[in-house]
Amino acid sequence: DSKLEIRLVLNGLDCANCANKIETKVNKINGVKEATVNFSTTLLIAEIKEESLKDEIINEIKSIVKKLEPDVKVEEKLNNTVIKNTTSECKDSCCSTSFENGEVKKCTEKTKINKNETHNHTHSNSLSENNAGVIEYIKENIMLIIGTLIYLVALAYNGNNNSVSIILFIASYLVIGGEVILTALKNITNGEIFDENFLMSIATIGAFFIGEYPEAVAVMLFYQIGEVFQGYAVNKSRKSISSLMNIRADYANVLRSNNEVKVSPEDVSLNEVILIKPGERVPLDGVVLSGESFLDTSALTGESVPREIKAGDEILSGEINNSGVLKVRVTKEYGESTVARILELVENASNKKAPTEKFITKFSKIYTPIVVLVAVLVAIIPPIFIKGAVFSEWLYKALSLLVVSCPCALVVSIPLGFFSGIGAASKKGVLVKGGNYLEALKESEIIVFDKTGTLTKGVFKVTSINAKNISKDELLEITALGEANSNHPIAVSIAEAYGKKINKNEIESYKEVAGHGVEAIIRGKNVLLGNSKLMIKNNIFYDKVNTIGTIVHIAINSEYKGNIIISDEIKENVKEAIVELKNAGIKKTVMLTGDSKEVAEKVANDIGIDEVYSELLPSDKVNKLEEVLNKKVGNGKVLFVGDGINDAPVLARADIGIAMGGVGSDAAIEAADVVLMKDKIESISDAIRISRKTNKILWQNIIFSLFIKVAVMILVVAGLTNMWAAVFADVGVTLLAVLNSMRIIRWILTNYNKIIIIK
Repeated sequence: DSKLEIRLVLNGLDCANCANKIETKVNKINGVKEATVNFSTTLLIAEIKEESLKDEIINEIKSIVKKLEPDVKVEEKLNNTVIKNTTSECKDSCCSTSFENGEVKKCTEKTKINKNETHNHTHSNSLSENNAGVIEYIKENIMLIIGTLIYLVALAYNGNNNSVSIILFIASYLVIGGEVILTALKNITNGEIFDENFLMSIATIGAFFIGEYPEAVAVMLFYQIGEVFQGYAVNKSRKSISSLMNIRADYANVLRSNNEVKVSPEDVSLNEVILIKPGERVPLDGVVLSGESFLDTSALTGESVPREIKAGDEILSGEINNSGVLKVRVTKEYGESTVARILELVENASNKKAPTEKFITKFSKIYTPIVVLVAVLVAIIPPIFIKGAVFSEWLYKALSLLVVSCPCALVVSIPLGFFSGIGAASKKGVLVKGGNYLEALKESEIIVFDKTGTLTKGVFKVTSINAKNISKDELLEITALGEANSNHPIAVSIAEAYGKKINKNEIESYKEVAGHGVEAIIRGKNVLLGNSKLMIKNNIFYDKVNTIGTIVHIAINSEYKGNIIISDEIKENVKEAIVELKNAGIKKTVMLTGDSKEVAEKVANDIGIDEVYSELLPSDKVNKLEEVLNKKVGNGKVLFVGDGINDAPVLARADIGIAMGGVGSDAAIEAADVVLMKDKIESISDAIRISRKTNKILWQNIIFSLFIKVAVMILVVAGLTNMWAAVFADVGVTLLAVLNSMRIIRWILTNYNKIIIIK
């Protein structure tokens, strides 16, 4: 059953703790099965029970968001498009051009400008945008700037005119921290006490009451400055991550009534014709009708070598047209296109939380109350039980602890880190369907392969016809008739070798025997076509063949008539890829196949597979995988790599199912936890290394953040540091953790020798 989902973009969501609170409250809404809020993408996905509840649930979600984050705008997202009151069709007269006789007639209006003018125009635009950005920044932070100036004046008066300086300190504090205090009060009325705004308000107001005026204002000032930098770092991180998946075309040039119209890709219908010009991104999947070009596929597969295409070739959305003009017939609407499926996959992946992320979410809920309790005890107990202890000194220490008590560094950096890892893996042509799978890949121990189409090309050719008391032509003809009702690659290869039209009327009866072959009556004769097991089952003496390949034995009226040998080739670089997997930490490689023992063992020996199980039925593969799963050690993971269609049961049973589905294969995307867009197993070692690097950096963040916070707490209680250090342990550590998470992307893009183009 298809899921009923609501997708909402929370524009302006810059509070990771708030994201967790929104998620918790939305999950309590009646009619919501499960909801997740991803801080990295600001996307809320809620699975609902009934379509009729949709509008009611959306309104309730908006109400929750408004209470917790009044400045956040909620917008619905359908088919990877945010629903706004805008039109997608281009209004510029130059967007409409005509197409005649296979040529594009470009706009001839007088509004055209030369390259230098274009450059100057672009340059002046960028300058005006920069100026506008500076003005916008000043507007957004005007209160912070004014408050800072008042604070500097207050410091100048401090000590000379105490009452004036106190008034100025209070004024600067209210200007700088007024928004924080108001937010804290609003949250208290909504039942949200232990948030950063409340803690900062209590800590700094408390500092005022014990006479620490300059420090109270300074702490709020540096907290607000830290928030500005943290917001900048988070937004930059989001842009860096989103640039990895910037594979969606903004428009499509569609031909309607001999005119070229620039529209949104969503507005193009099936079988419409579009034009793709040099430098443009392919907006929709289609078949080339005319034109030749080279396509840059790096955004989808990580491959740097352009692909040559011509009339009749299929092209996929997300690729970039490097040279010629292409006329293309659309074969998939946007919602079903490759780019839409990939974007949806990555988007959904970021909402499947890894165990580490779930742990941090739970940890953050108990961490802050525990530290607040410790702060209360620090303020009360020492003045009572320690002789000479001054209450104001211990209260100051307690207030400093409150500043440290927000777990923002972890709550912000961990989801950003996982999303960075998923985005970076996608840039390497590996689609990981969730942070949980990305994290699990680091524990890969055993990898199990299907043979045909995974380790071998799956392209079968008849290489030998061994006839016995019958001509080769007749043997091939009978075999082609017997396999005429099958679309198995072996049957297709036999039909291709026969090369003539098959008269299916000559087939009187047909029966497939699972794992054995075919029983048929052809031209009144009983025909058996299959492997050695089929011959043994029917008590037919057959010739044993030592040649490597798939062997089809043929018997007519219980008499053995010979065999046909079909060979499959091993994929390029498979042997090297197996070695690379061992280098990446894989302890054992296994191959499962329905092919004969001789063929299976030959392939396994050639490429370096440790264990091989042959002549298996589909159900046998699942049983063998169960045996392999029982042999793994501790938390070690068993990976199964198959074609994503025939191996669905085994893909589902493995700890991690990896589909060799190739770009555009819907079945592969549905079947597996990980999809290799290049159809090459070399990518698996890349995915494992990305997983381990991501995990390493995230644990650096966890250990570093907790170590600094605990260390500052100890120093505060010991009287060796002040509230300023506590501010660093909060916003400073958060900023460093966010920047550290972004190292995942930089590491991926700099530690591989392939050219990767982000456009």
